[in-house]
Amino acid sequence: MQTARIEKRVGIRASSDRIWEIIADLPNWDRWNPYETAVEGTIAFGGTIALTEALPGLPERRVAGRIGDWQPYAQLVWTEKRGFLFSMIRYVEIEELEPGSCIVANGATFLGLRGELFHDKHRKAIRTAYGEIGEKLRALAEG
Repeated sequence: MQTARIEKRVGIRASSDRIWEIIADLPNWDRWNPYETAVEGTIAFGGTIALTEALPGLPERRVAGRIGDWQPYAQLVWTEKRGFLFSMIRYVEIEELEPGSCIVANGATFLGLRGELFHDKHRKAIRTAYGEIGEKLRALAEG
């Protein structure tokens, strides 16, 4: 199976509690995430998440994913089957370095041949979008 990954990391001067509070507030993702909006769902093992994805240069589309893993104050991971030979794992991970100082990783793993092709074609736009998501999350958490 072919895999490819895009990840952007950002340092945030806020507690993991504060960052998780923002991430877990699904209906208000629009405050910090301009590319994954209208988010709804339940953060629970096997729970579902739905959102509107509007990455640069790609048509807007509705995403239906399943929570694959989550740990309060540490990570939110969801998976999406995107068609024949293409799945995606999307995640936000929080690593607390010390109280009030964290690194947040925001990324995706593309699985399957078509996933690798999608990654190769849209890598630059996705990296830019994920970088902006991290910066906006930092501004909200530190503000």
